[in-house]
Amino acid sequence: MGKKRNVVLEQVAVVAYAAGGKSIAKLDGKVVFIEGAVPGDVVDVRLSKNKKDWAEGKAIRIVEFSKERVAPFCAHFGVCGGCKWQMLPYAKQLEYKQEEVVQQMKRIGKIDLPEIQAIAGASETTHYRNKLEFTFSAKKYYTEEEMRAIPMPEDGPRGLPSIPALGFHVPGAFDKVIDIETCYLQADPSNSIRNKIRTYALEKGYSFYDIRNHVGLLRNLLVRLCSTEDLMVNLVFGEDDSKARKDLMEFVKIEFPSITSLYYTVNTKFNDSLNDQTPICYHGNEFVIEQLGELKFKIGPKSFFQTNSKQAELLYSITKDFAELDGSQVVYDLYCGTGSIGIFVSDLAKKVIGVEAISEAIDDAKENAALNSIDNAAFFAGDAAEICNDAFFATHGRPDVIITDPPRVGMHAKLVEQLLQMEAPLVVYVSCNPATQARDLQLLSVKYDVTAIRPVDMFPHTHHIENIVQLKLRKD
Repeated sequence: MGKKRNVVLEQVAVVAYAAGGKSIAKLDGKVVFIEGAVPGDVVDVRLSKNKKDWAEGKAIRIVEFSKERVAPFCAHFGVCGGCKWQMLPYAKQLEYKQEEVVQQMKRIGKIDLPEIQAIAGASETTHYRNKLEFTFSAKKYYTEEEMRAIPMPEDGPRGLPSIPALGFHVPGAFDKVIDIETCYLQADPSNSIRNKIRTYALEKGYSFYDIRNHVGLLRNLLVRLCSTEDLMVNLVFGEDDSKARKDLMEFVKIEFPSITSLYYTVNTKFNDSLNDQTPICYHGNEFVIEQLGELKFKIGPKSFFQTNSKQAELLYSITKDFAELDGSQVVYDLYCGTGSIGIFVSDLAKKVIGVEAISEAIDDAKENAALNSIDNAAFFAGDAAEICNDAFFATHGRPDVIITDPPRVGMHAKLVEQLLQMEAPLVVYVSCNPATQARDLQLLSVKYDVTAIRPVDMFPHTHHIENIVQLKLRKD
């Protein structure tokens, strides 16, 4: 294989699974990472990268299907990027996720490890998300089948009409959206809300957002459905048209009386982030209540919360077990977010100290502690590497147990160094990215031994994995 561009490899046998949802083929001593294939497939691959020792590409034709494949349950499979592993039986998905954690720990961590416990799978593999965000777009994405169905004009080249859509972004195409009819990620009335809003908007002639030109009335739709049956809907408008907005909000309020918190947000800036916006409560409560076990959590329109409530309870239960609490320990919950893990373990802790850089999340954490009548938890906004100093310890006590749940990039190097200086007897590291977690474990291995590892599947039919690691201070 040379380095020339637009290379297509034909009838490539896929032999193994690779990290990040890709699979592997081996040709002439060269490793090829393939998207859209599973072990056992024979595929044609168009390369996007072609290096000396490795290449990367996408399966453009499946010549022979793997015996491991099953029929995808969603009509949008293969186009939508949400559930890329639908073609694999769930047991096989768990097997590959377990394998990825093992490989990341060994290849990147390069430290002595205990036997990795079996991955904790999900009891529900569809309708498991409590929050979804849909995008209005002036330009629907056309599948190849839809393009072939459009007649070609006699007097010139075929053109694709710009049809509005409401759904998910196409992977790799920021300005096109798949028009979603049925999504299996969230239970009803999620699909009904989305489809009826789209029908009403089209009948009224409302404009859908054009992200290239930054014009259009309707921009985003956020739906949060809690296990308590509380339901929050936030309609995001790209223009401040009070008449159209009121008409649509009244339609949604009347059509869906099950909505307990109905919001709208006017966002006229270039990006979709709502962190710096002010959602307005149009009808109902200003928040919804989610429940994990016996604990209740108040969630506002900008609050962060684990998107799979049932698996979050399992994740936190394993974290609690790994913390080995007996009521005597001071627990530091770093990257605590809205305080959910710290609150979950508080009944077995002497004291919980939560630290989080986002001040709004700390406000939520304090409210959630009060909501559950928890008086042994305190939460602080700021950088943990700067806050957790000797003066802070003198006031709040040194940690006996540290729980850390950083973002995908892992812990900041300063915080890793701080943990090594703090020398808590036990650390529980919760991660949504085993690769960066393995890197941090290697750094912590100066003073800590890894004593337990268990992956958790939070997102069935995707390649994403959560992993929980217990570390204990070495007694040298």
